[in-house]
Amino acid sequence: MERIKTLIDKEWAEAFKNKMVLGTVVFMPLIFMVIPLFQLALMRNIPASELNDIPSTILAGCQVQNFTGSECMQGFLVNQFLLLFLLIPLAVPVTIASYSIVGEKSTRSLEPLLATPTSTAEIILGKALASVIPAIGATLVAFVIFLVGARFFVVSDRVYALFMNPTWYVAMLVVAPLMTVLSVNIAIIISSRVSDPRAAEQLGMLVMLPLMLMFFGAILGVIPLNVTTMLLLAVVTLALDAGLVVLGVKLFQRETILTRWK
Repeated sequence: MERIKTLIDKEWAEAFKNKMVLGTVVFMPLIFMVIPLFQLALMRNIPASELNDIPSTILAGCQVQNFTGSECMQGFLVNQFLLLFLLIPLAVPVTIASYSIVGEKSTRSLEPLLATPTSTAEIILGKALASVIPAIGATLVAFVIFLVGARFFVVSDRVYALFMNPTWYVAMLVVAPLMTVLSVNIAIIISSRVSDPRAAEQLGMLVMLPLMLMFFGAILGVIPLNVTTMLLLAVVTLALDAGLVVLGVKLFQRETILTRWK
């Protein structure tokens, strides 16, 4: 554990010297937190006549709950905000991992690390945790600040209750950490095939595509975002994590690094 902690400290010291990495960790969660609050503020005074753009399935739910125009519009945005927050644990660790893993390939500083008594498993775990911990921390901090801020912008307690339902907590406490691990595993695998940190980051961002499909599906009312959907997403992500961990360990071997990582 002492070697892993030392490795994490080393990774953070090097990664956060890079302005792009620091900006991603700080400003991306900040932007993804401010945008929903701004949208909530815009939707505070929406007349019922402006509800034509909402999918009929969601509009029907608003009518059943007897929501006002503003309540319905803000409630409609809840699912979109949820998926927006799930982008943070995908994007942040890719940037960190790209510079902590691929960056060492390009600077040829990984080989000296391999000459130390640190095992391959400790190297992988240390580098993974160096990316996972800031990403999860940034996601949870942004979520908590958003919940506090949203209380001042929602038009009623009924709308605020939508942010406090179990779907959000399953997404933030279960799905988000699993997605963070997924993103890091993909970055490790990509690092075995590319030598440029920016190329690794760009390829790693492709992991966002399935979530973007869910985003548009939720907007159209095709994909319901509830506890069942989040639990199903968690199971799928967990299975992918397990498979990618095995593949990442297989690719991240000392002999492979020394002979093929050029």
